[in-house]
Amino acid sequence: MLRIFYKFAIVPKILFNIRSVCMKMTKNTEQIRTGKIACTNKELGLAITLNGGQSFRWLAHKGGEEFRGVFAGHVWTLSQDENYITYTVHGPVKEDINYETILWEYFRLEFSLEENLIKWSASDKNFKKSCKTVEGVRILKQDPVENIFCFICSSNNNIIRISSMVEKLCRFFGKKLCEVDGKEYYDFPTIESLTNEKVELTLRKENFGYRAAYIANTAKRLMEVGGRKWLMQLCKANNISYTDAREQLLSLPGVGPKVADCVCLMSLGHLEAIPVDTHIFQVAQANYLPHLGKQKTVTPKIHKEVSDHLRQLWGPLAGWAQAVVFCAKINSESRTLTGHKRGNSETNSVKRKSKQK
Repeated sequence: MLRIFYKFAIVPKILFNIRSVCMKMTKNTEQIRTGKIACTNKELGLAITLNGGQSFRWLAHKGGEEFRGVFAGHVWTLSQDENYITYTVHGPVKEDINYETILWEYFRLEFSLEENLIKWSASDKNFKKSCKTVEGVRILKQDPVENIFCFICSSNNNIIRISSMVEKLCRFFGKKLCEVDGKEYYDFPTIESLTNEKVELTLRKENFGYRAAYIANTAKRLMEVGGRKWLMQLCKANNISYTDAREQLLSLPGVGPKVADCVCLMSLGHLEAIPVDTHIFQVAQANYLPHLGKQKTVTPKIHKEVSDHLRQLWGPLAGWAQAVVFCAKINSESRTLTGHKRGNSETNSVKRKSKQK
């Protein structure tokens, strides 16, 4: 069966057309649904977006020609050519779910990357240099529950180890979704499942270190304040300001300025949020705020100074511009995205906050 699906996203001065074609349903031992959405590789680069320190559940297959991961409660395999993203959703799949829309929203394709690159480059000559070295960087729209626990794992960590921790969380406490090519895939755990009394002990045995307590205590605290519903109330769509949403997140155990900004940016729709990790701090020292050159760590005060400065420079989608600069910084150091440290200098301030509670 062939379905044609049209979706239009209007952004300033541009009409961006996304079209899904060739969608089919195959009923066999492994249920799948396949399809395409029209999107150029200049608007979205799968490798740099999926392995750029935002999500930790994607792995490259077939020498980097495909990427397989879990989001929105499904296992996906994605590939791209110059003009299309091809997707396969692995079972169980449902007829009443619009998978094209889920994918379209995940990559935030309502925004034109090309147009925003022009705006950011016009306002910042340093950004103009950065964007020439990377292509197709987008901000993912991720589940806030998954995002908050993943970035708690990111403290003083590298992408490979974070990914390993996240997979352990899913395997021990998440629901099995399906098996693809002999590998089992699991959904991310619910908040409720992470309040289990065995969570902290299990994670400590798996070398999560101090993060084990943060995960367990954050889950318990989230349940006390309202769980997923409380988190969803922090979405920009609910007319809460970025500042207020961030402040609420900072009340959670193990959540410091960088983690709060990651959740605001990648899950709650506050695209002005700028996570300041080691790499962004180094860029700020070199190109924007040279008086911070002798500073070694990102204190909450410095985090605010850096993010406020870049937000004023890059505008309401500053968090997206930050992602471009982050990826360009890593590329300039000639290291692979999947093996590079997603720096976090806020650990000490988070630990102090936790002890005071």
